[in-house]
Amino acid sequence: MKIHANGIDIHYDIAGSGPWLTLSHSLACDLSMWDPQMAALTPHFTVLRFDTRGHGQSSAPPDTEDAYSWERLSGDVLGLLDVLGIARTHFAGLSMGGMIGQHLALRAPERIDRLVLADTSSRYPPAAIPVWVERIRLVREKGMAVLVDSTLERWFTAPFRAAHPDVMARIGNLIRNTPPAGYNGCGQTIPTLNITPRLHAVAHPTLVIVGAEDAGTPPSMAREIAEAIPGARLEIIPDAAHLSNIEQAEIFNRLLMEFLVAV
Repeated sequence: MKIHANGIDIHYDIAGSGPWLTLSHSLACDLSMWDPQMAALTPHFTVLRFDTRGHGQSSAPPDTEDAYSWERLSGDVLGLLDVLGIARTHFAGLSMGGMIGQHLALRAPERIDRLVLADTSSRYPPAAIPVWVERIRLVREKGMAVLVDSTLERWFTAPFRAAHPDVMARIGNLIRNTPPAGYNGCGQTIPTLNITPRLHAVAHPTLVIVGAEDAGTPPSMAREIAEAIPGARLEIIPDAAHLSNIEQAEIFNRLLMEFLVAV
């Protein structure tokens, strides 16, 4: 299904019954990244998944200045909620999705109930900028396929990669098929992230999850978020890298459910 909001077409999916829960995926994925969570969540929640702008079946505007700003990325979510008539929702975001979630919680706190921030960061040091510049250069010159192998190596531990070639093929295809404009646009925005000093204003019950082996957004970044948000809870999942929701789905789902249904 698609709706038009905030100047773009947004592809989304709704399943389940119960309170609303919105899921926001990582860079270079789409809403199917959350497939390992759906069986656990849909008996208890009405789950809204969507493709971030520049990803999946949502519009991919040219990666011009501000086309993929945090204001636009969070505005897309608010526009989607408005069109669907969703006044308030739990929100879970992983990696870039968690960055969007932090901006949402500050921009429109009345729209968010409980907040889950997984394998994400609240800021990047200046040293991260050249890394993103190089990735964008590679994509512009050679296309998304050039990033598949290196991204899978960062996103999953070596034992998991070896034991699950089917998962590597599926996630590799998501990376390969991400529109270059979407990757590059978001890739220009992500290293500008610097929201840590504002997180003290987040008043939502918050769960921060991170894979113990996550090299891209390591436990130190997760700990910084949890320490900045009053009352936030930190959970570190062993034997998981960046996409901890896939690599250790059973543990991830248990943590998610325990937090979201807590009184």
